[in-house]
Amino acid sequence: MRPRGPVSRRVLGVLLLAAVFAALQLANVTGRDTPDTKNYLSYALSLTGESKRAAATATIDYVCASRAERARRDQSVHVVRFHRPDPTAEVLAECRAREWAVVEPRLAAGQTGGHTVPYMPERFMAIFEARPGYPAFLVPFVLAFGPTWGLWSAGVVIAGAGGVLVFLLLRTLSVPVPLALTGQALYYVLPCGTTAMRPMTEGLLMALTLAAVWGCALVLRAGRRRTGLALVAGSLLALFTVKHSQALFLGLCLAAAGALIALRRYRRRLRGRGGTAPREVLALGAVGLAGAAGTLLLARLLHYPSEADSLQDLLTGHFARPDREHPWPEFWQLQGNFWVEWLRRQAWQPLFAAALAAGAWGALRRGGAVGGFLVAAACTGVLTQAGHPDINIWGERLIVLAWLLPVVGVPLLLEPVVRGARVPLPAQGQPDRAGAVG
Repeated sequence: MRPRGPVSRRVLGVLLLAAVFAALQLANVTGRDTPDTKNYLSYALSLTGESKRAAATATIDYVCASRAERARRDQSVHVVRFHRPDPTAEVLAECRAREWAVVEPRLAAGQTGGHTVPYMPERFMAIFEARPGYPAFLVPFVLAFGPTWGLWSAGVVIAGAGGVLVFLLLRTLSVPVPLALTGQALYYVLPCGTTAMRPMTEGLLMALTLAAVWGCALVLRAGRRRTGLALVAGSLLALFTVKHSQALFLGLCLAAAGALIALRRYRRRLRGRGGTAPREVLALGAVGLAGAAGTLLLARLLHYPSEADSLQDLLTGHFARPDREHPWPEFWQLQGNFWVEWLRRQAWQPLFAAALAAGAWGALRRGGAVGGFLVAAACTGVLTQAGHPDINIWGERLIVLAWLLPVVGVPLLLEPVVRGARVPLPAQGQPDRAGAVG
């Protein structure tokens, strides 16, 4: 048995990293909003009982104060305009006038259904009406601290939880504490942490996806079958409320990973090369498949926007133009153009590609079957990006889930270096040893 340090020391290390990350986020309490933020914030305010006009006022004030703060910071370091008067009041007034010019006519026309404030056409807002999970999560924070500090504190909790889940996942894979803390730190310093702090769904999506992968690890490496399967199923259900397309993608990817790993193990057994029975792997794949099927069924029953609606939203600039008559050929042409340009940019700045390669190598070489499920979970980021081939979406936030691969895979890859020798990981519960996926 490998000696373990006191539990309190490990907990202290995890909490210290999370606390340092939270303290660093005080440098940017405002200025994190995206175009989607006002939709989620107005939804959350509506859930607290605010009227449409009150929710619109609070949301517009938050967004405009954030833009004014960014303008003030930008001017303070501009080599020509740094000595000019503070632009805060001017930016605030212009922003509020512009936002109310859009919202006021729609409110007056009776566009007051649902929970979100009508910043955009009804067909576009319907997309956000189908995502109650994140606004519901925001409610206690907004009630306790108001919009500005409420969104900030919610982001800290979400991002902090993601890092803790990375630590728990790596420890379940028998990774030493220092490397598990390294994985937690990587989550905070790579785009995962930055994106998780933004007031939008991606942070919660990453945390729930990590919870699902941890559930896979509990089943395969800790022998906690019921707990692990329940965690995977619960994560898929929660993902449905946050963003049902992610629940669909994750369910399909887990099902595919389970089938491929089980097939590989079965073939190894037929060849007399050993390998454990694929029952637990198939159980995880079955939960993923059930999650995907349930997502499709519930989305239809609840009349959520379909893939056709999403496609028209993409090609019409959020329904600002007439619907395309033949959207699918245009989509596939755009898809090809997008990935050619994306690969060109990756070749220019190959950090992301190198990190993905290192993470995949560590996951598949050292993570066993769990590594295969980790790769599958990371692929949901690629699928999300493929569903929205828009090169102008700021920060590459759609593909951010792929960063979970290096966050977990790189510590696995470094484990032999830390240990000083290539030794097999001890099995926990189910005899799924780290070697190859098989």
